[in-house]
Amino acid sequence: MIERNIAPFLSRLAAQYPVITMTGPRQSGKTTLARACFPDLAYVTLEDPDVRRFALEDPRGFLAPLQGGVILDEIQRAPELISYLQAIVDDDSRPGRFLLTGSQQFELITQISQSLAGRTAVLRLLPFTLAESQRARNEPGHAPIVSLPANLLAGFYPRIHNRGLDPAQALGDYFATYIERDLRQLAAVHDLQRFERFVRLCAGRTGQMLNLSSLGNDAGISHVTARVWMDLLQTSYVVYLLPPWFTNTTKRLVKTPKLYFYDVGLASWLLGLRTADQLQRDPLYGALFENFVVMEAMKDQRNRGESSQMYFYRDAEGNEVDLLLPIGRQLHAVEIKAGQTVNSDYFKGLKAFSKYYPDVCAGGGVVFGGDQGQPRTDWPVYSWRSLSHPELR
Repeated sequence: MIERNIAPFLSRLAAQYPVITMTGPRQSGKTTLARACFPDLAYVTLEDPDVRRFALEDPRGFLAPLQGGVILDEIQRAPELISYLQAIVDDDSRPGRFLLTGSQQFELITQISQSLAGRTAVLRLLPFTLAESQRARNEPGHAPIVSLPANLLAGFYPRIHNRGLDPAQALGDYFATYIERDLRQLAAVHDLQRFERFVRLCAGRTGQMLNLSSLGNDAGISHVTARVWMDLLQTSYVVYLLPPWFTNTTKRLVKTPKLYFYDVGLASWLLGLRTADQLQRDPLYGALFENFVVMEAMKDQRNRGESSQMYFYRDAEGNEVDLLLPIGRQLHAVEIKAGQTVNSDYFKGLKAFSKYYPDVCAGGGVVFGGDQGQPRTDWPVYSWRSLSHPELR
């Protein structure tokens, strides 16, 4: 197994809580990580119809032989088990006995919060970081991915890197599986063709502020349906909405979130991009690079056990900072540019934000698409390659 950056955090939580709940997108490596970190625990997957039927029809009988400890995979398939686990851990609260995994975040976390409050720790495993994908590609028999466009096309789902799969084929299969399986569990989407169009339209709005009315009109659906479908995409870890940062001042600030995909490779695939040349010539190349950097920052947070909210900044005068990372009560400002040549415009938003909010801004810098950073005095410039290291925090 490729070493995951989140493993130390997972082990630390398992020494403190009787139940660990690990959520994340499908194929983000939850099962592999759980079994590697806890080889002594029994393993049961609730994807198996016979196992799931047993768990639903006789939860006490199902859990009786597993009280010594078990990994329950895809727990959202039998959420009733969570209430029965509450009684078990109340009788015996030894840490590290139960590890629950699931790929639907909102409903699962709600059920966990209601039944296992104070008894479970929750962590989110996202797809590979850049560093993790490089470790996988350095394994014997795998070809490394060295260019930025190739990384954006491949994305970061572990199977693509662990097995050296063709990204276009693997991502197409991933999306088909998502529609055929997850949507049937989450809600009744009757018009799958229109839903697929909706998701592709979302990919075309990567890095843009969300406008549900426009999105719904283009997809041929109502605003209400667009909201429901957007919630589905968030629930199943397909899209992420980055909220704006604003404060109660007289200055007018934008209050609409920006749309990103949890995996930039999936967004690229949905846009029909298959080669590095196509990607670099595409008008959304900059937005996809921005998506990549935002997700790297989120993965870094989650892997260290932090869940602080990230933001972006934009005001009515057009000043913008692509990413604000919390550092205590202050914010670290990050501008993201896909270009390979640094120019003065890269620093405009950073300077404006630090000028208007000097007590809030805790420094920052630029992440760009070039291979060599620049250690500038006020606003250091980081190469995208540095994201495989912990410099940008």
